[in-house]
Amino acid sequence: MNATYEEILPGGAMWSMRIPRAREVRLTAMAAGANVSALLYHAENPLDRLNVPDTLKALHTAKLTRGHVLMSDMGRALASIVDDSLGWHDPLGGHSTRESVAAAFGSRTYQDARNEFFRNARDNFLVELAKSGLGIADIVANVNFFSKVVADEAGRLSFLPGHCPAGATVSLRTEVPTLLVLANCPHPMHPAGGYPRVPVRVGIFPCEPPGPDDACRLFRPECARALALSERDLL
Repeated sequence: MNATYEEILPGGAMWSMRIPRAREVRLTAMAAGANVSALLYHAENPLDRLNVPDTLKALHTAKLTRGHVLMSDMGRALASIVDDSLGWHDPLGGHSTRESVAAAFGSRTYQDARNEFFRNARDNFLVELAKSGLGIADIVANVNFFSKVVADEAGRLSFLPGHCPAGATVSLRTEVPTLLVLANCPHPMHPAGGYPRVPVRVGIFPCEPPGPDDACRLFRPECARALALSERDLL
């Protein structure tokens, strides 16, 4: 199916869009080692936004993959993961800041390098949120698509390099009108070294809303309730 919208996000780029319900948003890593930090908000009521702790608790998981529903503060389904070539996306590691990028990769400012300066997800989020009248108080726990973070028996978190090959994809289906905010910046736990700049394609496709036998609806009872709540609000 042809995309109704498509764009390549260079490494370090930021992006946001208000996306109607029943659209498939497909992210594709154009090279190995991608990381895309993402925030989601109900486009018609941005006070209702992605709640990562509630999502993980309801799903009984510490990773995100196909079948999982991304839930909001008010228990709605904002988006569902309907396709995934990796099987693991990170909801635990947070997002990069100016300080974390400088600690890992050094400092390179716009004055030093113009558009090749080292960007971070926090500043990119703030730029995109401002376009919708939102700000720093609206930044919540995010998802890192294409990255894998695991915990050992003592609860220590570790970032796994090499998790994302070129061509890896993940697709979200919007369950309500959704404001999606993306920052194509290094994961905050990425090993020190060269600043990674992996382009990522964003494609938006038409799709059908979830039916009664939808895999995301059937994944857990909590997913079915979240989808039902979103559908009730759209009546």
